[in-house]
Amino acid sequence: MGRAPSHTSSRGLAVPSDPAAEAAQEAGLVYTSDDEPGIRRVRKGKRFEYLGPDGKLVRDPAVLDRIRSLVIPPAWKHVWITARPRGHMQATGRDARGRKQHLYHPRWREVRDRNKFDRMAGFARVLPRIRSRVSRDMSRNGLPKEKVVATVIRLLETTFARVGNEEYAKENKSFGLTTLRDRHVDVRGATVRFVFRGKSGVEVQVGITNRRVARVIKRCEELPGQHLFQYVDVDGERRTVTSDDVNQYLREVTGEDFTAKDFRTWAGTVLAVGALRDAAEFESESEAKRKVVAAIDEVAHKLGHTRAVCRRSYVHPVVIDTYLDGRLEAALSTAISRIPARLKSDEAAVLSLVRRKARRNAA
Repeated sequence: MGRAPSHTSSRGLAVPSDPAAEAAQEAGLVYTSDDEPGIRRVRKGKRFEYLGPDGKLVRDPAVLDRIRSLVIPPAWKHVWITARPRGHMQATGRDARGRKQHLYHPRWREVRDRNKFDRMAGFARVLPRIRSRVSRDMSRNGLPKEKVVATVIRLLETTFARVGNEEYAKENKSFGLTTLRDRHVDVRGATVRFVFRGKSGVEVQVGITNRRVARVIKRCEELPGQHLFQYVDVDGERRTVTSDDVNQYLREVTGEDFTAKDFRTWAGTVLAVGALRDAAEFESESEAKRKVVAAIDEVAHKLGHTRAVCRRSYVHPVVIDTYLDGRLEAALSTAISRIPARLKSDEAAVLSLVRRKARRNAA
């Protein structure tokens, strides 16, 4: 598989032409990588000192203030800090469990999250097409690639689980759908139950009751090997489904650059609409804010995130603003009256809200 196209930064570093680099440029930042020389953190008794790319002790108060503002956990080892204040990635390190962690520039996170939300209307537009294709491919005979990848996508949508990455599975022993092993699943009739260690070491327990999904997974289990999601290619060889396979399938079906990650962003906002709808009306501003916090906590639990990350990156601000303005119920009623094909009522409400927000921003 080829590398992503790249260009060269002002310092001669190869900068991938990917969403991270594009968001850095949009934010007015410089794309950075811990492959480049940076500042190292070294322990000196009960405190830390910092050595610049030249190996000399960092004494500049402005640089030290920036480092302190990052609040790098003391337990991190092998800490790298960019020497560039406008770097999109400010620091990396290994936590107590040896997992690689990253700290990003706030402006980059803001642009990245906004861009994720800007994709929602487009994703909602192609979602019925994805569902239709997934349904057809799950009906194929045998265990071809299209059938197994379609099953993974059905699970992405219904369990809210991450797609998975083999590097994380090997390095951190954390799993997502495409990296699950046979030991992570239990199939009983039409009910499928997954239990596995997810990102950040969080135990994930999700399930689905769907006879078609259960049948495909049962057949996958029967194949030799530890990986759960395998298919049989045209030559009769077993192959493991990867996150690249899932993303390529989505690009082929939609004709656009949507990925597995878009399902979680979409799900977070749709779940928030449902939680706030169930929260009903409020009598005061403080009551409304409490109900918003409770709704975000409910969504965070389902997505396996903290409240802060969930609110910042997975729930479109327009949903919360509409609820606090007392207009969510009306928005739901309007959306339900003209639900697009294969979209549920809460999904139609999200589509209506994000489209209206986009029109206001463009005006």
